[in-house]
Amino acid sequence: MKTQKQENFPVACYLFRKKERLIISHYYDFARYCDNLADSPDLSTQDKLSKLQDAESSLFGKSNLLAAKVLRQDFIREKFDFSLATDLLVAFRQDAQNATYQTWAQLLDYCKYSAAPVGRFMLALYNESPSTYLPATALCSVLQIINHLQDLKDDVTNLNRLYLPEELMKKYKVSRKSLSAAVCSKSLQKLLNDVLNRACGLLKDAQVLPSIIKSIRLRIYVCIIIKLSDILIKKMYNTDILTAKINLSVFDWVIACYSGTYRALLTKRKTLTIEEH
Repeated sequence: MKTQKQENFPVACYLFRKKERLIISHYYDFARYCDNLADSPDLSTQDKLSKLQDAESSLFGKSNLLAAKVLRQDFIREKFDFSLATDLLVAFRQDAQNATYQTWAQLLDYCKYSAAPVGRFMLALYNESPSTYLPATALCSVLQIINHLQDLKDDVTNLNRLYLPEELMKKYKVSRKSLSAAVCSKSLQKLLNDVLNRACGLLKDAQVLPSIIKSIRLRIYVCIIIKLSDILIKKMYNTDILTAKINLSVFDWVIACYSGTYRALLTKRKTLTIEEH
């Protein structure tokens, strides 16, 4: 069960004002509660689904889960669309049922619910244009895929859960059993490199995002996130993820904060319509 400080990427960080940090923390607390439910080894699938339904009911004032009630008040006050929270529950329900993904497109569709709402929430908090949603979705998908790869062995071993698309497993002749091995096989490493290459493509799609964000605070935050993602992906290319935990060092954070801030301050904002993107 992670806390905000244990996440790969900063949650309610120093860049945001106190009010914004509070709303972000409430959103995180709700998402973390639901994520922990979906991952619980002590609950049956039906119990998980029942509790997730209770969380959704609480968002609409029909039940009494505290984390959801607090977030409901924030959403009403800020006039946020409740899909920013309920979309997450679509993904958590899939997790609770240990859903599998046949194709890369299906995995990205999962990310549309598990990660993209977080990006839209942050953009809504700063009243950013809908033209930011597509590149933000690409960036959020990268973050989700990085998390999947970091937790690959634990997910398979402890939760019997697998996010790697079946089409790629077949292409590289990788069995589920090999994901619990002591070290990566050559075929598994080829599969992982394929996934990382695709993640790099998504990260490239996300590069336009800082230039179309109005808020300088959010722009700096996004530039730092992009740099941290790039650092983690490079580490994954050069590390056996079945053997070693891939984490960010203090040096990585320093580099990302300095280079991200520098890039954000030099970025000239441009207008991008949804159609142009």
